[in-house]
Amino acid sequence: MTSKGKSRAALWPGLAALATATVYLIALLAAERQALIISLIGVGIAAVTFIAWFRLFDDLSHSFVENEDALGACALLAVVAIAAYFHDDHFAMLLIVTVLLYSAATLGLNIQFGYAGVLNFAGASFFGVGAYTSAVLGTYTAVPHLIVLAAGGVAAALVGLLLMLPVLRTRGHYAAVVTIAFALLFKTFLEVNDVLGGPQGMQVKGMKLLNWSFNDNVEVGPISLSFYMNYFVVSLALLIAAFILVRRLERSWIGLNLDALRLDNVAASCFGLNIARWKITAFLIGNVLIGVAGALYGMVGGFVAPNNYTFADSLVFVSILLLGGIGNPWGVVVATIIVVIIPEKLQTLQEYRFLLYALMVTAILLFRPQGLMPRRVRRYFPEWQP
Repeated sequence: MTSKGKSRAALWPGLAALATATVYLIALLAAERQALIISLIGVGIAAVTFIAWFRLFDDLSHSFVENEDALGACALLAVVAIAAYFHDDHFAMLLIVTVLLYSAATLGLNIQFGYAGVLNFAGASFFGVGAYTSAVLGTYTAVPHLIVLAAGGVAAALVGLLLMLPVLRTRGHYAAVVTIAFALLFKTFLEVNDVLGGPQGMQVKGMKLLNWSFNDNVEVGPISLSFYMNYFVVSLALLIAAFILVRRLERSWIGLNLDALRLDNVAASCFGLNIARWKITAFLIGNVLIGVAGALYGMVGGFVAPNNYTFADSLVFVSILLLGGIGNPWGVVVATIIVVIIPEKLQTLQEYRFLLYALMVTAILLFRPQGLMPRRVRRYFPEWQP
């Protein structure tokens, strides 16, 4: 079989997975009775166990690698189809937007963890920096909201730059402790700062673009669309841009340097790589994505408070990364869907959602430590076929 024939054959597992996932997500989001939701989740767990048992995740991962552009376009159509189905359902649209923004933020964390090996357990804090930047600029200035989004990314990058000073002087678990300490200090700083609303938080103005208010429902003839559809379009554009950036970064010489840095600092340094410069580069690029996503999320929620950006929330981002497969952007998106939607649909478990995250991470580390969709070995000659 020719290489083109092999590529077409590898396309079908990905298409089948996308079609099945689309139907399943529509059914799960539309379900209201807890018994039906639990049944659907049970079916999903059984399906994932079956796929893992027969090692079909490897086929899916291969399918997405070989046909990334085609399956990416199909995935985009699937997301649009799901949003169109729930066009007037505020709760479902809010969940979809949350998944998109959490995915974009975790892609930033993926650059740090998955590519450069820089530990960051303060992802929610940088997410909060972006959200609070959005709140402050929206309240006290008349800066256009597209610039506010960019400012959220810049603010998160600048704060991350300050944090890099102690991180560069530590390694491994000690660097992780530095980011954990920052997460705890960030929450305390927000609580004692009256300018930022103190423990009560601040309101965030909804996004406006060319006098178009995103907090107003959209009327298209006789069809009424949820106002979250406005945020859906921007969030989807942000996720697409973040995904393209991450993939281009991985395949470039920058990604190659980051891989060398992650695998062995000493060896990379012996080959002339500036370890500090590349750690800073990965940390800043990742924080820009996290900050921009956080700024938009603040506008979506309309409110920011210290309790929304705690160390526990940072662990949610880490659990997404571990569940999906460190270094694989597709796995990040899949894991975000699982981590965001299931706890929200299981209303009876809202008090124990962090227990659910802990059990999920523990199960993954025990039975599939590489994640649902692990990153494949880098191919230095992408066009070469054996």
